[in-house]
Amino acid sequence: MIGRTAKLIILVILVLAVIFFSTSCEKLKPSNLMANNHFSAGNHHFADGLYRQAIEEYEQALGLNPDLGDIYRYLGEAYKNIYRPGIDTPENIEKADKALEALRKAYELYPNNKEVIYSLGDMYDKLREFDEAEKLYLKILEMEPGNMDNYYVVAEFYKRYAKGTEEEEREETGVKTPYEKAEEMYLRRIEADPENPQGYSYAARFYELLEPIPDFDRANYFHEKRILLQPDSAEAWLSKGVNRWAKAYRLPELSKEERLESAYDGLSALEKAAELDPDYPEPYSWLSVIYQSVLAQLEPEKASRHKAEGQKNSARFQELRKREAERRRLEEELRKGE
Repeated sequence: MIGRTAKLIILVILVLAVIFFSTSCEKLKPSNLMANNHFSAGNHHFADGLYRQAIEEYEQALGLNPDLGDIYRYLGEAYKNIYRPGIDTPENIEKADKALEALRKAYELYPNNKEVIYSLGDMYDKLREFDEAEKLYLKILEMEPGNMDNYYVVAEFYKRYAKGTEEEEREETGVKTPYEKAEEMYLRRIEADPENPQGYSYAARFYELLEPIPDFDRANYFHEKRILLQPDSAEAWLSKGVNRWAKAYRLPELSKEERLESAYDGLSALEKAAELDPDYPEPYSWLSVIYQSVLAQLEPEKASRHKAEGQKNSARFQELRKREAERRRLEEELRKGE
C-alpha cells in the first residue's frame, strides 16, 4: 500500500509532467514556430542595419505570438533607429510612438534589465523628455553603483541639457541645473574610486568642454590630480600641456602676463611628456603649436627663436609619425605572413 508521502510525490511528478508537456506543446505550435522564425529573420536584418525589414519581421512574429516578450526591445530599437529627432511630420511622430510603445512593454516585462532601461531612457532623451529619461538613467546608477561607467552615462545625459541661462534658472527655482547635476556625477565618480586616474581625466575634459566659456583652470586642477597618481605618464603631462596652451590661446581677454604664465606652464608640461617618452609624437606637435601660435605672438622680440623651436618640434613630430607608420606597416606584413 502506497503511503501518503509517496502519493504526494507521485502527484507532484504528474503535475510537473503535465506542465512540462503543455509548455512543450505550446512551444511546438506551428504559429509559435513561425513566430520564432520571423524573430530570427528580424534579428538578422537588425544586425545588418536594415531596420524597416526588421520591423516587418518583428511585427509578423508578434502577430503570431504576442507572448514573445524578448521581441519588444528589438522592435523598439528598430523604430528608434528610423526615427529622426526634431522632425515633426506625422510619419516621424508615429515612429516615435511605436518605439515608445514597444520599449515601455519591454520595460514592463523586464523592469530590472539594464539594457531595456537604458534603451527606454535613450528614447525619452531623443524626445527631449528630460524628467522621464532622468528617472531611468538614475535607476541604472542605483542598480549598479559600483559600475563607474554609469556615472559617465548620467553625466553625459545632463550635459546635453546644460545651457548658458542655467544660473538664472537655478536662482528662480532653487533646483539644481543639468550642468550642476553633470558636475556632481563626475565628482561622485571620483569619490567612488579616488585612486583611478580615469575619473580625473574625465572631469578635466568636462570643464574643458563647457560652453560658452571653458573652465581651463578647474580642468587643470584635475589634470594635476591625475599627474599625482601617474607621475610617469607622458599622456597625463600632455593633457596638462594642451590645457595650458588652450587657456593662453583661446582666452585672449586675459592679460599678457596671465597668458604667458599659462603658456610657459604648458611648455614645461609638454617637455616633461617628451622626456618621459621620447618616441611619443604628440608632445612635439603641441610644442610646435605653443611656440608658434602663442609664444611667438606674445613675445615678438623672441619671435624668430620661438618659430625656429616650433619648426624643429614640428619636424620631430613628422619624423616620429613616419617611423610609427612604418612600424605598423611592418607589423601588418608580419601578420599576413603568419
